[in-house]
Amino acid sequence: MQITKWMVGAACALTLAACGDTPLEQGVLGAGAGAGTAVVLDGNPVTGAVIGGAANVLYCQQNPGRC
Repeated sequence: MQITKWMVGAACALTLAACGDTPLEQGVLGAGAGAGTAVVLDGNPVTGAVIGGAANVLYCQQNPGRC
């Protein structure tokens, strides 16, 4: 059971590099992935959404060819 949570959490974390054409889309997609990951890992979904949204926008802005 614990390994399954980590596997789902890892899959959710990989979606943090989700595509988005604008910073708003990137933030929304990252927030969704962060909240989902937090729920799976029994964390705070609001904190996960904030971190996920910010991380995805930052990643996509720093690496536009990969996003």
